[in-house]
Amino acid sequence: MKLVIFGLSISSSWGNGHATLWRGLCRALIRRGHDVHFFERDVPYYASHRDLVELRGGHLHLYGEWADVMTLARRHARDADVTMVTSYCPDALGAADLCGDSPALRAFYDLDTGVTLSRLTEGLPVEYIGPRGLRDYDLVFSYIGGRALQDMQLLLGARACVPLYGSVDPEAHLPVPPVERFGSDLSYLGTFAEDRQDALEHLFLEPARRLPEQRFRIAGALYPADFPWCENVWFDSHLPPGEHSAFYCSSRMTLNVTRRGMAENGYCPSGRLFEAAACGVPILTDRWDGLDTFFTAGSEILEARNAEDTVAALLLSDGELRRIGKAARDRTLAEHTADVRARELEMALESTRSSSAPVAAEA
Repeated sequence: MKLVIFGLSISSSWGNGHATLWRGLCRALIRRGHDVHFFERDVPYYASHRDLVELRGGHLHLYGEWADVMTLARRHARDADVTMVTSYCPDALGAADLCGDSPALRAFYDLDTGVTLSRLTEGLPVEYIGPRGLRDYDLVFSYIGGRALQDMQLLLGARACVPLYGSVDPEAHLPVPPVERFGSDLSYLGTFAEDRQDALEHLFLEPARRLPEQRFRIAGALYPADFPWCENVWFDSHLPPGEHSAFYCSSRMTLNVTRRGMAENGYCPSGRLFEAAACGVPILTDRWDGLDTFFTAGSEILEARNAEDTVAALLLSDGELRRIGKAARDRTLAEHTADVRARELEMALESTRSSSAPVAAEA
């Protein structure tokens, strides 16, 4: 198939999780013989942190303004098999109109479903979805599952909505030797988000205060100047994807914290969860409905509801932690790789194509 994607960013992993997911998924699709075109607006804050300049085997189209690229985008969309618009694409509405003029199957991929639904229920605007909601798309993919799939249909008119969960490229995230400067007992990799701060306080910062002899390490962008650091917490302001494996593998255990809007809906594994698991690092995670769909608690992943649970996990033996990390890696390589998600995407697209022809937008 020829797939034309209008997204947030694949060229820069700075402050967003879209890039890492798209890199693995696009590589998997290209390996499977598909022609992938990714359109991305070239904005200063991603340009200054760009860590990918070429989509090998595919096509990365960077543009300054939507008007500058419309002709090229329309030409590619008209002979595409699938066009896809994603959440937080800065030109999502223009791209949606352009895709409506194409005979291709039209898809929308919400990589921020929890945020989308939270904003809708609070009466706030969702800039990447127009007044007609999602009813003009043939198929909607959601980054989370569970009841969110029904909510996307009820609140946004999605005709068909299926999950396309996060994934990992095992060629990019894998066990590597530890690096001394990343060494820690507990690590956390994630961009700062206000709706994760409460969980980070209880599951990471409070345990750091209780265990002053242990090392804790955070890596991620956008942390504020008044963040409540303590003496045994080290910080890296940004790590490119090429250093993620070393970061994970240099800690005894890593923490996963889910954004509130995602956790409230459940069935919401972050890409970071699969990346750490692919590295064979034991994971401690906050609890959300559907977690056991992806990992078995106790044997493949550890759960924490409070600081006491984190402290107890940190007191486990190295042998027990290694066993848990290996079990998570085995499960991830079998069920949560970018190749697995590429096959799931293909199956959903083919099922939609065979069940109904694209429906023209109503006047």
